[in-house]
Amino acid sequence: QLQHPSAEVREYACASISKLLQQKHVIPAFLQRDVVRCLGPLLMDHSLAVRETAAGALRNLSACGGFEVCDDMVTKDIMTPLVALLKECSTGLDANQLSPKKCREMNKNYIEDIANEAINLLWNVCECNNTAVSIFNKEGCLEAVLHYVKKFSTNVDLAISVANCLQAVTEDNPDLLSSFNASAQQVLETVMLCPESTMKHILLRTLIAGTIWNIKDTIPPGSLGSMVNAILKIFSESLAIDAGETIIRMNEAEKNRLKLAAEAETEENMTDVIDDCVLSEDDDMEEIPKGKVRREDDISDLLPSDKWELKEVTALLMAQQTALEIIVNMCCSEDPSDDEWEELSSSDESDLFMENSYNEGGGLLMSPLCLSDEVNSAFLNNLIPKKILEKTAFPNSVALDICMHNPSWKPLIKKLNAVQCRALTCLHSILLVSDVDCLGGASALQSLAQHLSQLVFSKTELPTDTEFLEAITSALRALLQTMASKNISQCITPEQLLALCEAGIRSSNASVRVNVVSILGISGSVLAKGQDTAETLKMIGKFLLEVAMKESSLVVTGEALDALFDAFADGKEAEKAAVQIKLLPALKEFQPVFKTRMRKEGKGQYSTDQLCVLDNVRMNLRRFIAYQETLGKTPT
Repeated sequence: QLQHPSAEVREYACASISKLLQQKHVIPAFLQRDVVRCLGPLLMDHSLAVRETAAGALRNLSACGGFEVCDDMVTKDIMTPLVALLKECSTGLDANQLSPKKCREMNKNYIEDIANEAINLLWNVCECNNTAVSIFNKEGCLEAVLHYVKKFSTNVDLAISVANCLQAVTEDNPDLLSSFNASAQQVLETVMLCPESTMKHILLRTLIAGTIWNIKDTIPPGSLGSMVNAILKIFSESLAIDAGETIIRMNEAEKNRLKLAAEAETEENMTDVIDDCVLSEDDDMEEIPKGKVRREDDISDLLPSDKWELKEVTALLMAQQTALEIIVNMCCSEDPSDDEWEELSSSDESDLFMENSYNEGGGLLMSPLCLSDEVNSAFLNNLIPKKILEKTAFPNSVALDICMHNPSWKPLIKKLNAVQCRALTCLHSILLVSDVDCLGGASALQSLAQHLSQLVFSKTELPTDTEFLEAITSALRALLQTMASKNISQCITPEQLLALCEAGIRSSNASVRVNVVSILGISGSVLAKGQDTAETLKMIGKFLLEVAMKESSLVVTGEALDALFDAFADGKEAEKAAVQIKLLPALKEFQPVFKTRMRKEGKGQYSTDQLCVLDNVRMNLRRFIAYQETLGKTPT
């Protein structure tokens, strides 16, 4: 059917394949039949409708197939017809003659719709495949893509697709930076400063802000400060919105819209009944063929229905998730020069953010988001971590109930949870790069510890979701380490931490297991400095010894040994507990086992960085045993 002379048949075939490709289990069968090379040429079909449905089918293939399928698509040269299509659509974007009369009557712009499908396909393959990114660079696709984003005022969906693609292709892509001249930057700035307040426009601005952050090396030093402030203002705008309340409001709006539509349809049906009665009295009237189905309806049924309220909420959640992810990247960014950040700190937007940096009570957690002191002072004046902290809370229960009982809204639950996890990850990054004073002092950190403990222990059962566990344990680990380093008392009890660690150590995620044993090591190091803590240290020591000896991952084993070194490094209580759990003989017995495991399992299974850390653990194990022996801890 893809080779059929009739454009309608080819369109129907593409649409049918597009729908089937949304089912992951059928993708291998289509790949065996070389679906990429069958659909690829149809991107340049004479029929615009065929182009659109072919691009949609390939988009679904790339989205549902994952990295390996995208690699296969690039290997089978999908980029050649895709680049040609993108450039041709860009050239004809404003040419009315390329839109047939029929399309105008349907209020459909085929060129923009084709471009939207093609851009999404480009985004998917570039995000998964470096060769696709290289082709994007060499073929000069940036100019065509930027031409599409100029349509943001009339086609925000197309602009969002472009912005997603731009953020993907500009990440870690120095070869593309030279293409971002003043004209290209002006296009991005125009979009970023658009005043529209819909959730889709908030998402668009957030994505463009992320793109500008990716290409910050092309921005003149004198302009960098104002640009970073503009980026932070957009993130602040996005994070300030309460997603739960938005879901409640938009769901009510949808109910009202559907109610009005149903009433209007009832009135229309009554009119049709009257008209049918009149028509039946005229035997000469030509009968309407009831068996004929409009092709447009048949194809559009394969696409999601127009639920603008749901799309608005989805756009908001994606904007918030994106903003939080970019903030994490900003934490890990290279340090700019002193001059750049001096200019940033003195820019006009600083005053605006300082006005909003404290709530009525004052003294909130205030966090800079970069590594150097210069960067710290700049971000202190420009971001409102209170909003990040708010996003770490569990989603609104009323909003969750709405989503649970509405099938089309149910996917929002996963997005709400994703925002919470990204906020916790963001909080973890802030804690790693900020000093205590910038974080609001000891009282702010203790309040944060109480907040995080409530997230873990407020429910009857401890959390089991892997993504949440990784995020919450990472944040707790960073917080407890910061508090321990400054001798700030911890409000989470060792018994609570042990309960969390017992749940976390059963996780299939190695990062969760690494975090929980590290948390116990931090807690043990604090307890070792106190009085009458030997019994708790014994529980911690037994737990960590068991993990070290039974854990399947060498990385987790190494972390458990490190945690033991921290917990039993010093203090009378630690010495007492070490003797009672027979720590020294246990470690001496385990030492050759650890060496053997490193030799057998290390090569090929772990990265160079991981092996370097493990080698340090091996040396520290030898030193720790020697240290324990000098304390007179001999086997009994």
